[in-house]
Amino acid sequence: MTTHVTLEQWQALIAVVDNGGYAPAAEALNKSQSSISYAIQKLESGLNIRAFKIEGRKAVLTSAGQTLYRRAKVLLEEAEQMETMARGFATGKEAEIKIAMDTLFPDYVLLAALQTFITDNPMIRIELKETVLSGSDESLLRKEADIVISGHVPPGFLGDPLIQVAFRAVAAPTHPLHQLARTLDYQDLRLHRQLVVKDSGSRGQDAGWLGAEQRLTLSHSNTSIRCAVMGLGYAWFPLLKIQNELNQGLLKPLELASGAERLVELYLIYREGSYARPATKQLGELIRDNVKKAML
Repeated sequence: MTTHVTLEQWQALIAVVDNGGYAPAAEALNKSQSSISYAIQKLESGLNIRAFKIEGRKAVLTSAGQTLYRRAKVLLEEAEQMETMARGFATGKEAEIKIAMDTLFPDYVLLAALQTFITDNPMIRIELKETVLSGSDESLLRKEADIVISGHVPPGFLGDPLIQVAFRAVAAPTHPLHQLARTLDYQDLRLHRQLVVKDSGSRGQDAGWLGAEQRLTLSHSNTSIRCAVMGLGYAWFPLLKIQNELNQGLLKPLELASGAERLVELYLIYREGSYARPATKQLGELIRDNVKKAML
């Protein structure tokens, strides 16, 4: 099969759109503006269509150009993934694996997987980033992680269910909510301080906040648990993370009329999908195996 458009020409099309014009596209690609214009002309003549139309002084995509732009993005991503995969084959294994893990995931499970993986692959560098809410999505979209453990699979990616995390509303035994000695409702909770973990991404999402006037926002779940033990507020925590505190009587479940328990599904996502490199897939399978062991 003979193609009439090169990857370089598709790259020029994408750069013009993403950077808002021929001049900024040339700067982004470190090329001359004339070479960008020539690439677009060759693309249009090769396909016998108009990708851009001029409105005022600005080049705007035609309806056909909009479709080509979307498909070209996918095409270049596929080409990039294939090159990455080929480099992995050439060198045997990747030099580094980056992981973004939602803090809801039990860290001891991941560490057990890493212990086995590092023993087998001592020369591969590992970078672990702990995320909250949209932080996982951003790690994928910005290509900052090879493996992501997240409660959400963003559009354009595929993820497999990894673990279902059970949450429970709790507070210290001395907390005023426990002193009411009755089943609690929404209004009771709103009158007291809620502990909330801050979104590590830029979206500033609030998961589970009830709108309480008194609110203590923290950047990590472990700090939030310590605050709850000290009686600084109530929160919903993953049972896997507070089992010791519950067993020792440091935290006590709140008796709510409804909503005392919550379930969140976490997913394992490879940024490169089926193109994920061998060692990345090996680590992903080790994570999955250690989840199964932890659930026994």
